[in-house]
Amino acid sequence: MKVQVINKSENQLPKYETPQSAGMDIRADFSRVTPENPVKIYGDGEIIFKGDLHNVTMLRLEPGSRALIPTGLFTKIPEGYEVQLRPRSGLAIKKGLTLINSIGTIDSDYTSEWGVPVVNLGLETIWIEHGERICQAVLNKVEHIEWDTVDKLEETQRKGGFGHTGTH
Repeated sequence: MKVQVINKSENQLPKYETPQSAGMDIRADFSRVTPENPVKIYGDGEIIFKGDLHNVTMLRLEPGSRALIPTGLFTKIPEGYEVQLRPRSGLAIKKGLTLINSIGTIDSDYTSEWGVPVVNLGLETIWIEHGERICQAVLNKVEHIEWDTVDKLEETQRKGGFGHTGTH
């Protein structure tokens, strides 16, 4: 499916790393970050500039801290679809870097820059470099709910939730 994109980053466009990959890796873009246009950081973290104040090299993010990472990507997703941003499993298990909202949704009517809301759930400092792959993007079809108000639901065998079936 064709999706219109503007790439204001210094990175190549996202691509599928293998022929059967469900998601494309999305990269951090610090090329337009300056003291006047900073990365939004909540908690203990900072942008590290290399040389002058217009050349960001990386972001430091301490445990429990969050940041909104710019990507430089702007899209027009076709109506009836969404893009889901998902954590990269390797970064999640090895470093504790995940998305604040677990899965982020980019709606078809959203045309501003994609931002990746990350959190350091690990035990150590995480360093995110300019151009580093920080999450995955998966295109999904969206169905809308039409509510059918009824007085009673058909009974099923299920009698609970939230762990009612045990752990084994």
